[in-house]
Order: sequence, then C-alpha cells, then structure tokens
Amino acid sequence: MNQFYCREEELKKLNDRYEDNDFECIIIYGRRRIGKTSLINEFCKDKPTIFFSALNTTGQENLESLSRAIMSYERPEEILSPTFRDYDAALNEITLLSRDTRIVFVIDEYPYLAKARPAISAMLQHMIDHKWSHSRLFLILCGSSMSFMEQQVLGQESPLYGRRTAQFKIEPLNYRETAVFHPEKSCEENALIYGITGGIPHYINKLNVKTTIDDALLQNLFDRSSYLYEEPSNLLKQELREPALYNAIITAIAQGASRLNEIVTKTGEPSSTCTVYLKSLIDLGIVKKETPVTEKPGKKTIYLLSDSFFRFWYRFVPSNINAIDSGRIRNTYQKAIKANLSDFMGITFERMCHDYLLYYDEELPIDLNEIGQWWGTDPKTRKQVQIDIIGTPAAGNEYIIGSCKYRNEKIGTDELQLLRKYASVFGKGSRYHYYIFSKSGFTEGLLAAAANREVTLVDLMTMYHVQPSDGCHLT
Repeated sequence: MNQFYCREEELKKLNDRYEDNDFECIIIYGRRRIGKTSLINEFCKDKPTIFFSALNTTGQENLESLSRAIMSYERPEEILSPTFRDYDAALNEITLLSRDTRIVFVIDEYPYLAKARPAISAMLQHMIDHKWSHSRLFLILCGSSMSFMEQQVLGQESPLYGRRTAQFKIEPLNYRETAVFHPEKSCEENALIYGITGGIPHYINKLNVKTTIDDALLQNLFDRSSYLYEEPSNLLKQELREPALYNAIITAIAQGASRLNEIVTKTGEPSSTCTVYLKSLIDLGIVKKETPVTEKPGKKTIYLLSDSFFRFWYRFVPSNINAIDSGRIRNTYQKAIKANLSDFMGITFERMCHDYLLYYDEELPIDLNEIGQWWGTDPKTRKQVQIDIIGTPAAGNEYIIGSCKYRNEKIGTDELQLLRKYASVFGKGSRYHYYIFSKSGFTEGLLAAAANREVTLVDLMTMYHVQPSDGCHLT
C-alpha cells in the first residue's frame, strides 16, 4: 500500500482552513498523476465527505454519478440510489446536508463535468453567491487540465472568478522530496530515481524500487506487460484526440529538435499545426518553452521535454523496442541503457542544481530574482555559448554563474576558467559569483580555488544535505 509523502504544507493549509469553519472554495490543479487526488483523500480522512469524481462522458451520466455520491453519504446502506431530476436539485440537496454539518464536497476532474454540463460553473457561482457563502460547506474543485483550470476556473472570464478562497497548484516533487520514498538508497541512486520519474509520486510508486534500480527498470518499465511501459501512450490517448501527431512531436523533441522549424521539418507538419499541438503539450506539462534568462521570448525560444519520465521513455524505449518486445532487453540493457544513464542525467542534474539554489542553499551571495539557463553567440569566436545556471539579482548587478557536471570524474580548474570566459560573453553583471556542481567531486586545484573564495563548490552529497554514509538520509 502506497504511503502519503511530501505534501505536508498543502495538507496543513487545508486542515487550517477546515478548522476555521467558514465557507471555502478551494481550487486544486496540476498535471495528471501528480498526486492531487491522494492529497484530497488524505485531507478527507475522518471528515464528512461527498466525493464526486466526474467522468469523461455525458451530462446525464455525470448527474447519475453525482447522485450516487450524495446518496452514498446520506444513505450508505442503500445499494441502489435514485437520480436527482437535475443538477439544481443535486446541489440543493448538498445545501440541506451542509446546514448542520461541516461537509467537504469534492468535485474531482472538474473539467470533465464542465465539458459535459457547460452551465455548471454558472450554477456553482449562483449557489456560492446565494446559498453557500455564509454556510460551512468546504468545496473543492480539482482538475488535471491546467489550461482549463487557470482560464475557465481561475480566469477573469470564468463565472467562478473571485469565488475561490484559496488555490493550490500541485507541482512535481523536487529531488530531495523524491528521496523520502527511498531513504535507504544512496544519493546517486535517489538522483537517478528522480531523473526517471521526474518527481511524480505515481511514477515513483510504479517504478517500485525494491532491490536495485536496474531490476526495477527491467521489471516495471522495460517490459511490455508493465504499467510504465504503456504510460506515455495511455496518457496521450486519455488526454488528446490525435495521439499519433503528438507522439511525433514529442519524438522530434526527444531526438534533439528544439526549435519550431526543426520540429516542423522532423514531423512534416505545417508550422501552424505544430504550434497548436505544442501548446496542448505545454498545457499538459509534457513540453515547456524556454528562453535564455534575462531575455524576452523571441527567436531564441526553444522547446524541451519538461516531463522527465517522458524524456526517459522516449530516450530509451523506441530505440530498444525490438529487444523489449522479444524479451531480449536483459541481454542488451548494460550497453544500450545503463551505459547512457549519466548522459541522460545531465539535464536532470541541472534541474537539481537550480532547486538546490532556490530551496536549500541558505548562504547565497545575492537575493535571487530568477534562475535559468542562458545561451548566446561569442562575438569573438562566433561559437555558441551555453551557461547551465544564471541567477539574476533581485536588486543590484551581481549574478550567480554556475556549471553542472554529472560525470564519473572530478572537475578541475579548467571548468572555472571556462565559466569566467562565459561570464564575459554574458556581459551583464558588474560582479559574478561562480558555482560549480559535480557528481563526483573536485580536483585539489579547484578545492584550493574554493578555499580562496574564487568559486563555490557543491557535490552530490552536499546537495542532499547529508553526512557521508551508506545511504542518503535527509537532515
């Protein structure tokens, strides 16, 4: 049985609001599999709750499902329950039930209900304004379509605009939160679990690492009968009407096509079509647009796979599909997959380094405004320059410039020299604070430079904030 991890802050805020005994309209949203329903279920433990999970079907079938949810609360002993004549009658029943009792009323997958019954948002607005606002009802609207929730529920054009009392956008777990699932594992192992799953609790559970990550991958991902093997395909079919074209776009990006014209060339689809489909993938949290930090969106904008699990799947499954389907993947796993994991982890390690600076480094030399990558052309050499980390200041003109190296070797002073060169190409700061992150440590020369305060060095053990040990126990 899966345990509940890492959403303590959200859970505390929900419970604090519940204890206030006032009307609440809470919006909870985030990409599918992120753990929204698990959070709600944990919150609803031992509380009077009407839990209605909307279906991707007709308005009538959803009314029947809502009726069953209400009746299972009101008369749990009855096997068969009547259907309310309409949604107004069902919502009025909830009004009556919540008169004397603090009830949590959850509508999970709210976008499905709004699609099936487009007037539902206006109906809820009317109930809130005229009947619920002075009641003790605790209403939760939850959805996986982030664009719908942000525009049609939270947006100014929505009938529900201004009715929410709080909103929670549920994000993937960061690398240290992911490590809580496997505190017995080493820092390197937990980093790899984070890289494979992207901090999605559902994927961490389905990967189900019991002994080694290699065994978990072979049993629970690189196997045709496993859940994770089918996950990208199933998710695209569930969310999108034309999964084949979306699959082609994701494949193009996974293979290195990052600019729109490159994606157009790879897929053979018109630019206008790719733009629309890319927007849908961004809304799902699978793809992201990225621009060099400090610069406005424009010609330098690129597309990347923001979902680490999709990036892992598309990196290793299609190229090994024959071996997987024939059951020979165990014979080729070491050379075809394991030997390439360090290279795959490069982008993941950069994300970890960003998160370390944002959340865990308590002695930053500047107050950060934002953090990201930067790339541009060196005017002297005409070559492209990419900087892994640029931390911009909240005030002043000092910047953090960092390098992230996930290699099986120690990093030396040549990396610091390269950072200084790149800083001159970036050229926006009056002073730069250099950071170098390394999986495998640093040479004596670079350690000496750090002792002279020329650079700050951070290894994997430090990122997990632990003392050297067999495991990766968080402090």
